[in-house]
Amino acid sequence: MNEILESNEMTQQECRLMDIDYIQPKVEGGNKMATLKEEAQAYVPPQTKNIAEIQKISVDLDLKDGDGKDKDGIVYKYKYTLINGEKYRVAGSILGGIKNLLKLNPNLQFVQVLVEGQGMNTRYQVIPYTDPAAPITTQEAIVQPPAAQPQQPPVTPQ
Repeated sequence: MNEILESNEMTQQECRLMDIDYIQPKVEGGNKMATLKEEAQAYVPPQTKNIAEIQKISVDLDLKDGDGKDKDGIVYKYKYTLINGEKYRVAGSILGGIKNLLKLNPNLQFVQVLVEGQGMNTRYQVIPYTDPAAPITTQEAIVQPPAAQPQQPPVTPQ
């Protein structure tokens, strides 16, 4: 129960104490005792998010190797990064997309991942990150015709 968590080197108990949503178990004789109901309410299953959930991704993030099990219990390996103590999986196709962008622009610092589809049919497209454009006001949206150029009198040779 007090095993060291990889994300921030804290025990589960220490993490629970810092979690404001965790329901504190009963205290009896100085030892904390929780009911099954309290533990169930406080339980958050371990979850790995997807790097595509992040809008602006630095290409300098550290990657780690992770192991998971599919629904049939078969172990598979994956790459992930830790951001604010949470694991974000990085698919191989995303790594390939970043590699291609770095060939074109070795100074690239940030990328964005576009996602299409779901489950096994998910496709990722990696693009260079660009800051979102400022909203256009109504006044700016009105296109003004170019001002008429003044007519020059024709030049006659003398």
